[in-house]
Amino acid sequence: METASLSASIDNASLQDAALRSPIELLRFNTCGSVDDGKSTLIGRLLYDSKSLMEDQLAALEKSVDLTGGGQINLANLTDGLRAEREQGITIDVAYRYFATRKRKFIIADTPGHVQYTRNMVTGASTANLSIVLVDARQGVSEQTRRHTFIAALLGIPHLVIAINKMDLVDWSEARYAEIRREVEGFLPKLNAFRDVKFIPLSALGGDNVVELSPRMPWYPGTALLAHLESVHIASDWNLGTLRFPVQWVNRPNNPADPQLHDFRGLSGQIVSGVVRPGQPVVVLPGGIKTSIKEIWTYDGPRAEAFCPQSVTLCLEHDLDVSRGDMIVGAENLPGLGTELQARICWMGQRPLHPGRKYLLKHGTQTVLAVAARIEGRYNMQSFDLVADAAELKMNDIGVVQLQTARPVAYDGYATNRATGSFILIEQGTNLTVGAGMLFPPTEAAKPEYTDFAI
Repeated sequence: METASLSASIDNASLQDAALRSPIELLRFNTCGSVDDGKSTLIGRLLYDSKSLMEDQLAALEKSVDLTGGGQINLANLTDGLRAEREQGITIDVAYRYFATRKRKFIIADTPGHVQYTRNMVTGASTANLSIVLVDARQGVSEQTRRHTFIAALLGIPHLVIAINKMDLVDWSEARYAEIRREVEGFLPKLNAFRDVKFIPLSALGGDNVVELSPRMPWYPGTALLAHLESVHIASDWNLGTLRFPVQWVNRPNNPADPQLHDFRGLSGQIVSGVVRPGQPVVVLPGGIKTSIKEIWTYDGPRAEAFCPQSVTLCLEHDLDVSRGDMIVGAENLPGLGTELQARICWMGQRPLHPGRKYLLKHGTQTVLAVAARIEGRYNMQSFDLVADAAELKMNDIGVVQLQTARPVAYDGYATNRATGSFILIEQGTNLTVGAGMLFPPTEAAKPEYTDFAI
């Protein structure tokens, strides 16, 4: 799973770079909620009604056997590709789908609703700009509704849509819509996480309020789901205020035939936040040496400026000992640096997390040995309170853990910077990803000291 995680990171970087080169914005969103709330059907309807399917996909959909009976085309089959998913009518694994309109590109992650697949939901939502939480209008707010909304808040997803589905089964009742909305609005203040929340009543099966507004709900004053996805403001989601550049590799072409490349030494990676320009003062961590940017290079040549999430090669003004795993940061706003970390962790492993167990912690481009020093508590999904008497974290539990690392880690709080405030825990021996962590902000005492290279 470690290899898969690394591949996903590379794919994410490539997709984001492609989005930058295109005049059309890229929106990543996920669907979540309880079992049978209609997540896969909603995505199928969205793709079908927006005419975003290829001819071969339409042909396969029409020829596919509906294993659940009924003899009708099952739009959920567009995302539920596993036979077990089609037989049971549930989503097990995360399914990704891509489509575009004239206004925006989209990457959809259809995530499972079962409690036992919470870890899959965390994986699918970890890169989302927006989360759609579906609620069955008949059943109302369930534990999974609260759990997935809480996870979306923990993951720092800035935009939330509460899609109240199956309105056709409650006779398009405005009163039922208002009742569910009040219940959700009752616990949202405890999360205090989302920049904006949108409530949309719809019927995924019939397409009402999915791509086009439905005449069956004239009391609803808002827009259809697709219109909201096309218009939600995401340009400010990027953190452009603090430069963070984890070094991925040292670029040494060593080409004797090209005088310009003979002694070239650059540091390649992806800018995960901030803006960088030649002459800008920076600090290299964990070494703590201050220098400045000499040049910025891309495949197309030198640049006068670069910003997240572009992948570039930086040349420093001074020849420093910098390698993979180090981080180049803006000198005016330093991250934390230390070996003692406090984080919220979504536990994904079959074996529970116990204090004293050792794991590999992958943060940015570095991997360090870490030990779970103490479990401070486990979250109650009903009240969102932290229960302090937790002796372990079982699979799909979410808790607060103190970690001790073998080497200093440069980090930010997750709420400030999702890229440098997150990590994964890898089980030694099996190489399985067993935990996804979100770091608390560093204290002032954890801020590093640095030395100016000129001294």
